[in-house]
Amino acid sequence: MTTSSQAIRTGVFLAAFAATGFAMKGIFIKLVYAYGVDAVTLLMLRLIFTIALLWMVRLWRLSRLAPNEQENPISASDKIKLIGLGLLGYYLASILDFIGLQTVSASLERLILCLYPAFTVLLVSWFSGQAIAPRIKRALPLTYFGMVLVLAPELVNAHADWLGIGFVVASTLVFSLYMTWSPAVIARVGSMRFTEYALTVSGVGILVHWLITQPLSSIQQPLPVWAYALVIAIVSTVLPVYAMTNAMKRIGASRTAVIGSFGPVLSIILSMGILNESLTLLQWLGAAVVLGGVWLVSK
Repeated sequence: MTTSSQAIRTGVFLAAFAATGFAMKGIFIKLVYAYGVDAVTLLMLRLIFTIALLWMVRLWRLSRLAPNEQENPISASDKIKLIGLGLLGYYLASILDFIGLQTVSASLERLILCLYPAFTVLLVSWFSGQAIAPRIKRALPLTYFGMVLVLAPELVNAHADWLGIGFVVASTLVFSLYMTWSPAVIARVGSMRFTEYALTVSGVGILVHWLITQPLSSIQQPLPVWAYALVIAIVSTVLPVYAMTNAMKRIGASRTAVIGSFGPVLSIILSMGILNESLTLLQWLGAAVVLGGVWLVSK
């Protein structure tokens, strides 16, 4: 196996691993909302643990570097871009998603979020002027036809919460912009350092948002809320974010995004087992079509 082939296989694995972690996020959030915590406070608690974990990893990494392996300084331009991308991808996209999950089911949330591969591929092509790769052109229609089959029964429901759906769609578009613009900065800054700084910036943004919109007493939450926040930080934030960033470095934003389309299918299965949500036969057919599109782009 060539080095290039190994890098692609590793990138595909990392993208799939990231999708799995992100798929579990909605399940954890729906479970913790049962304790009455609001979206902004839960997001702030998650970011407390996330930043602490990230900087533990960062300090450990720096301690293992040889004197001649020290990190290069980040240019002023890239610092500005890091701040913007951190606020875009991990602050704004996250807060819109958490608000949407207050009224939208975990399976529907994850299915809406799987629009981001299509948005990302189109935005990458638009901003770069490059044609969409033939394999991805074949995968996208198949993947999103399956998504339509899965979404249709939910969207015709007269009791569907369109405001919550709107928040999740907005989160998807914002995250697609992050996926589109971040690879160039990752290539210059380094995937690990980019992840650490971008999430730290988002943590500051969430903290400021919480201080402005919530009373200080809202931090007094029952122990299960803190426990869930820690689990979300590890399983659905730190590990998948590192994996996704490294996947983009190896296989690019478009392919990473499309491989992530299998996350909603996993989210549905988990929602059925844990949250007692259910799917129709048509939705299961759509889920199978989604997996077919993912296989086409990642084989």
